[in-house]
Amino acid sequence: MVVALPAGQHFLRGDDGYEAARRATVWNGRVPPRYPDVIVQARDSEDVVTALRYADAGGLRVTVCSGGRSWHANHLRDGGLLLDVGRLDHCAVDADRMTAVVGPGKEGSVLAAELDAEGLFFPTGHCTGVALGGYLLQGGYGWNSRRLGPACESVLAVDVVTADGRRLYCDAEHHPDLYWAARGAGPGFCGVVTAFHLALHPRPAVCAAGLYVYPLDVLDEVFTWARRIGAEVDRRIEMQVVVSRAVPAIGLDQPAIVVVAPVFADTEDEAIEALALLDTCPVVGQALVRAPYVPKTLATLYEEVMSNCPAGYRYATDNMWSSASAADLLPGIRRAIDTMPPYPAQLLLVNWGAVPSRPDMAFSLEDDVFLTLYSSWQDPADDDKYADWARSNMAAMEALASGTQLADENLGQRPARFAADAAMARLDSVRAAYDPHGRFQAWMGRL
Repeated sequence: MVVALPAGQHFLRGDDGYEAARRATVWNGRVPPRYPDVIVQARDSEDVVTALRYADAGGLRVTVCSGGRSWHANHLRDGGLLLDVGRLDHCAVDADRMTAVVGPGKEGSVLAAELDAEGLFFPTGHCTGVALGGYLLQGGYGWNSRRLGPACESVLAVDVVTADGRRLYCDAEHHPDLYWAARGAGPGFCGVVTAFHLALHPRPAVCAAGLYVYPLDVLDEVFTWARRIGAEVDRRIEMQVVVSRAVPAIGLDQPAIVVVAPVFADTEDEAIEALALLDTCPVVGQALVRAPYVPKTLATLYEEVMSNCPAGYRYATDNMWSSASAADLLPGIRRAIDTMPPYPAQLLLVNWGAVPSRPDMAFSLEDDVFLTLYSSWQDPADDDKYADWARSNMAAMEALASGTQLADENLGQRPARFAADAAMARLDSVRAAYDPHGRFQAWMGRL
């Protein structure tokens, strides 16, 4: 059977426009030299069906891209068909029922602003430009996720097109295995989500943050304290410890430790009380900046995050979940800092804290802390100098890791566990049932 691709919306390798279409799917300034045979830019679910039927008829493997924020461009593979669903950015909000139906190409920061205007909230990703497709499929660590759970927990249902072109509505009662997999499978999901049905939340009345900046010579004291208080940190707070070689936002041109803690609360008093724990650091008297409570908006939080990951840079990342003590973590942290590339490269420790019970879903691996390394540079000539910093330092700490998080993964270069063993076995069985011919590519680093 001959299947025609949407006219004007596909590019065969070698066509005019192919390379521009390929590069447009990667936010990272470092575009991997991997080349699909054909790229399809879907505009609606019918285009998705057509593309998958074309792939099935031609025996092509398929990858999917919704926003291009995968640091290592999981969706770019040699050969096969790349399906770009970034143009499926529809959104319908039902404020009375506190639900929304959104396309995978809808940017989370745009959705957040639209919901904010209606007094609503969803735990969207921390960076602008992150589309909901890949973000929700991999779990979705976002704003207020310590309290609301990873964003996939607020996914009520998904509209999916399967490898053979069938359109399915999936929730806890209809195709529950696909619904289960859509909440955490990430780039190994065996279908194309054309819409997410979301449960919305009331907008928190107060958005603020605590900010403390410390000199690097108190590194051990700050990290030991941060690790020790993890279980005490109110779940309305996202406590982060960031180390970089400069902090331009405050005019600091020297290495420093930034302890920043966004908080989402019902009242200002609640927020101030929750943030008070940050003042218990034993070296707080040596802080270069001490701002226990600063009112914020979600828009300003986005601006501050994006100032640390500017567009156009070349990035490489790697990460791990861990329950290790500060004493065990610090040698690896010091080694990473000693070899850290220039700003805006950074080391990030998130005090995730004790994990509450979760619904049964593919997202099944988390731990006390989340440690990520972000390498960033501008000159391609520096690739050999900086590209392996994150991977090599994470590899050196593997003995302390319980796994990796798909948001900042580097599975192609350092395969790691990203789901509980039972969940991985179930994911394999779901893939076999709904994609028996293996049309959809699996996770990088895993066949």
